[in-house]
Amino acid sequence: MKKIALISVYHKDGITEFAKNLNSLGFDILASGRTARHLKTAGVPVTDVASLVGGEAILGHRVVTLSREVHAGLLATRTDIDIAEMEKLGLPYIDLVCVDLYPLQTEIDKPDSTSKTVIEQTDIGGPTLLRSAAKGRRIVVCDPDDRGKVIAWLSNGSPDEAEFVNALAAKAEYIVSEYCLISARYHSQGEYEGLIGKKVISCKYGENGYQSPAALYESANCEDALAISKFKLVAGDSPSYNNLCDIDRLLQTLTHIANTFVINQRKTVFIAIGVKHGNACGAGIDFEDPKIALEKMLNGDPVSLFGGLIMTNFTITKDLANTIITNQLGTKRLLDGIIAPLFCSEAIEILSRKKGKCRLLANPRLFSVNEKSVSEKMDKAPIYRSVRGGFLLQPNYLFILNLSDASVAKHGYNLDEFEEHDLLLAKAICDTSNSNTITLVKNGQLIGNGVGQQSRVRAAKFAIAIALECGHNPEGAVAASDSFFPFVDGPATLLQSGINAIVTTSGSVRDQEVIDFCIENCISLLMTPDISSRGFYNH
Repeated sequence: MKKIALISVYHKDGITEFAKNLNSLGFDILASGRTARHLKTAGVPVTDVASLVGGEAILGHRVVTLSREVHAGLLATRTDIDIAEMEKLGLPYIDLVCVDLYPLQTEIDKPDSTSKTVIEQTDIGGPTLLRSAAKGRRIVVCDPDDRGKVIAWLSNGSPDEAEFVNALAAKAEYIVSEYCLISARYHSQGEYEGLIGKKVISCKYGENGYQSPAALYESANCEDALAISKFKLVAGDSPSYNNLCDIDRLLQTLTHIANTFVINQRKTVFIAIGVKHGNACGAGIDFEDPKIALEKMLNGDPVSLFGGLIMTNFTITKDLANTIITNQLGTKRLLDGIIAPLFCSEAIEILSRKKGKCRLLANPRLFSVNEKSVSEKMDKAPIYRSVRGGFLLQPNYLFILNLSDASVAKHGYNLDEFEEHDLLLAKAICDTSNSNTITLVKNGQLIGNGVGQQSRVRAAKFAIAIALECGHNPEGAVAASDSFFPFVDGPATLLQSGINAIVTTSGSVRDQEVIDFCIENCISLLMTPDISSRGFYNH
């Protein structure tokens, strides 16, 4: 029996070559009007599907392939009954469908799009063809990247046919589901929402037994170069669920730091961050030398960093790898993972642990984190959180402290350049740590991160305690708070340890008391509006 392929695509790139390959493999080609004309012009033997359905496209091309003749060809089985009925009706059995969909999201994203234009760009025939082909277990090609795979598979004699065809059918259902979700989200103006993604990493374990099986799913049509799925594992075992959570938090902190310094200083800065259980326990910056930034991070809170992950925006060389693995006692520092733009081969060998327990992940995009790295793509990537019976959704936290912004109120003495640098670093770390948080920074180094406390004064005490325990002197350091001080006890605690400057938000009924206290005690106080800058990250 002659094989038949039905092709109907919006984007014509590469379709001629695919059709010619199918033709050479013994397929007759059916195509819808515009696709048929395109293939005919390219010299591909093709039959317009109109000849099957008994007429040209109607209603302004809105109805082309929506006919019982086409879908009978996709849903008919190879049973004697169906074959006899199809022969009686004079209808062909369609073996392969190649379809892509009208670019609905592209239309929605246009500044001048309207409900009418979006409806016009909403594909009905395409999704219907894909679903019929998937149900009928035909060879269904909805992703241009699969065309070459299908040709190679057919040329190789179609091995493991049921498994291969089933995988294509599942992808078609996924593509249609995502397409329908886009439409529902747009037309309901947010009344309906959902999550859909493709598994890209299967975690061997989740660190905690109940987390297995754990996996990373990439969102549909993800174009973010800093998406976790875009990081390449260059050495070590597959990341665990907790590793992936920490990598996400590292990215949030690193991009906020990079963005902050480009906006305020018009400079790029070498950044190194260490994280444990989602919060920075070490961070360092330097404008000239990546090794200095790395050493500041490693010496911030070495105890907490044990078994943690680190991220940099610079290459890990042999020298830097040796710096990483050697702790203050001269023994080997144990880490769960290191994330960087690039690793030299010697560094990979030095950093690798037995049984792959230190994961090395690379993404060259980390070289160029800049003022767009927080807002680029992330403004369209809301944060989801599972709750019993459903999920919560919120916009991503995108606030960046800009010292020249008129909304930043400054009280007390003027900061020098180095204090400004420290406050900028402290704010970026604080806002991407679990609330309540007080963050202490001195000379471009995180010295104490008092995270996750129920009271703000306790967060201040915790940050100071961490700094002292790790051998740092808080005298002359700066502090950041992710929200306002409800009482003066927080600033008073910081003053007692020698803090010179504080960045916080305004919004408390006791703001004036806090301002007066800081001025009287020669503390420089910067305040940003609580409504726009409150962190409370991962609350």
